[in-house]
Amino acid sequence: MKAILLRPLAILLALGFTTTAAQADNAPPTRELAETMAMLRHAIGVPTVQGQHQVPVLAAYLADRLKAGGFDAGDVEIIPVGETAALVARYRGTGQGKSMRKPIYLSGHMDVVAAKRADWTRDPFTLVEENGYLYGRGSADMKTAVVVMVETLIRLKREGFKPGRDIVLLLSGDEETDMATTRELARRYHDAEFLLNADAGGGTLDPATGKPVVYQIQAAEKTYADFRIAFRSPGGHSSEPTPDNAIYRLARAIDKVAAYQFPPMSNAITLASLRATGAHTPGPLGAAMTRYAAHPDDAQAAATISADPAYVGQIRTTCVATMLQGGHALNALPQGASVNVNCRIFPGTSVDSVRDTLAKVVDDPTATITTLDPPPVESPASPLRPDVIAAVSAAVHARFPGVEIVPGMSAGASDSMYFRNAGVPSYGVDAAFTKPDDSFAHGLNEKLPATEVAAGLEFWHRLLTTLAK
Repeated sequence: MKAILLRPLAILLALGFTTTAAQADNAPPTRELAETMAMLRHAIGVPTVQGQHQVPVLAAYLADRLKAGGFDAGDVEIIPVGETAALVARYRGTGQGKSMRKPIYLSGHMDVVAAKRADWTRDPFTLVEENGYLYGRGSADMKTAVVVMVETLIRLKREGFKPGRDIVLLLSGDEETDMATTRELARRYHDAEFLLNADAGGGTLDPATGKPVVYQIQAAEKTYADFRIAFRSPGGHSSEPTPDNAIYRLARAIDKVAAYQFPPMSNAITLASLRATGAHTPGPLGAAMTRYAAHPDDAQAAATISADPAYVGQIRTTCVATMLQGGHALNALPQGASVNVNCRIFPGTSVDSVRDTLAKVVDDPTATITTLDPPPVESPASPLRPDVIAAVSAAVHARFPGVEIVPGMSAGASDSMYFRNAGVPSYGVDAAFTKPDDSFAHGLNEKLPATEVAAGLEFWHRLLTTLAK
């Protein structure tokens, strides 16, 4: 499997991964914080779930806020895509400094995962502040970050900031589902210096002490792919069973897929992340991370890491059965049976090679394995730019001096994959610091520490005034 060539870690460290900055007054202006909270309450209250036709409603609201904040109407556009929409806002730069200056893209998504009121302790579509947390669908993923970016651009307009290059805000409307708006945005916008995505990366707090542990810049993500493994048979009356029952053959195939592990893999990004995470993770798991970071051929370390669902995706391609379908009547032999196998593929590994591996694992010539639409997007890792790393480091260290900053790879998928595929280097730089498994994104009672709203406003202000000069 082809390795991903990245800048050596030693150079990255020299560029400022562990440099510190003087602690500054990080409180944003009262006006901006109040505006952000009002906007967030409104945004959480719009149920931007697939099928409810509410993303265009939120997009129109945010567009109005941007125009009221100083953006020309011609620089704000809503792009309808089916029942959803994307929102684009361009903050025009002077173009001075360097010739042919490319813009900076800012990325986020307005849609959220479905949430049932009966399942939640609180109304998921009402913002509730309680016990130091903000509760509501989208509080963590990712309406808070969206409104923080919008308010930051409004603040920059208010302050008269004149960037040397354009800043283009690109908000998708179905990142959680079909990603049709993302594909449309990447088709239209694919000539930028780089993209900053608020939907990935971010800081980790110690679960016991609440102190900051590490900040991760997402520079790579795994490829998402769904495969259908299907079996057919003639069927017949259930009183006359045959040995080629499609459900039985499918069951045997699923057992084989469940038992198989893809080989361990690594690149400079994942090794740096495991090295930093291992230093702050107690017990055998932390020790295994440290050993694997030093010796990726350590099979015992790989086995220990792979036993943890939160980290197995950092060292392997993973494939898991997610949906079943089979049979057509209670009293008939099945004429067909199939399973969806969802794979998160390590960078540098082709989708076709994973499909071929599944075929070998199933080892049944009667099986049909189909790669499902939309076609998987193979997303190359982004080069670790010194200017991005330095600016993010300064913004993080203004709040938490000395916190280690490392590159990272997402096991899931974000809008960045389409822009990376289109040739735009992309970096996940969520401003928030949270405890592991404390946000419940996509789950019940989603929440975010209330402190992260003000922190996000200062983070993005520092970041953009540095990188867009």
